[in-house]
Amino acid sequence: MNTCRANGKLLLTGEYLVLKGALALALPTKLGQSMSVQKQGDIIQWDAYQPKGPWLSATLKRNTLEVVKTDDPSKASKLAEILKVVRELNPQAFATGLHFETRLEFNPAWGLGSSSTLISNLAQWAGVNPYEVLKRTIGGSGYDIACATANTAIHYKLDQGEPRVQPVVFNPPFVDRLFFVYQEKKQHSSEEVKAFNRHWAETDLSHETQIVSELSMALPTITYYEDFCTLLQVHENILARCLDREAVQQQYPDFDGVLKSLGAWGGDFLLAVTEKPFEDVRAYFQSKGMNTIFKYQDLIL
Repeated sequence: MNTCRANGKLLLTGEYLVLKGALALALPTKLGQSMSVQKQGDIIQWDAYQPKGPWLSATLKRNTLEVVKTDDPSKASKLAEILKVVRELNPQAFATGLHFETRLEFNPAWGLGSSSTLISNLAQWAGVNPYEVLKRTIGGSGYDIACATANTAIHYKLDQGEPRVQPVVFNPPFVDRLFFVYQEKKQHSSEEVKAFNRHWAETDLSHETQIVSELSMALPTITYYEDFCTLLQVHENILARCLDREAVQQQYPDFDGVLKSLGAWGGDFLLAVTEKPFEDVRAYFQSKGMNTIFKYQDLIL
């Protein structure tokens, strides 16, 4: 039996503009996805689990990767698309029947990388380039693929379309003041990426890209809480103007601290930076209907 594992991800800086070449600061999470593969018969059997139980069951023809039985046609169709790309990159990968079993360690609605961890695991197993699989399936910048096998925070950049990854130490002395809050709304990153690319295809965002890159470089070096908060606010204001959207801070004007969107705006997780204790942070967001709150140390590798 072959086994693989990949980390989840959070994008601290560079959301959207990473697609334009901005340097991004990304964080791999302790929660991820594991996968085991063993030879079995002459079919492809896929059994996926999430924390609440079974997530997807699908049976595919080995030679064509056609779905012949499933409990979720939409998910199975996307899975088949990914498997076909993996097979094109390594035809020998499906030379026999196989049984795949995957176990996601987080709620798939959280946006921590259910797709990127899947692609990373399949690429590890088949010995293929995960960025190529990503490019030919769901798309995106690829920072999530980089996080999947990272052991620390990373700086990530697209250089003429090619990923550049650099490990970075990110351990601010005020790390106990950083919290991650799930906004109780799943944001579809692939759709957000497509919309951003359509809207800004012909627009010069080099100035904004340069500033965000400088912020991404500066944040890991910051030792003062107030300076960190200021840089986050500058980043939020830049993205709010680029996207013509309201910054998340404005949605919670009575929050005692600084809030920053993470990844695709409008859903998934936000970063809350405050001098209030965890119990107060949890009580505040629970009063707003948000019940999933992590301390930084509990979520980030």
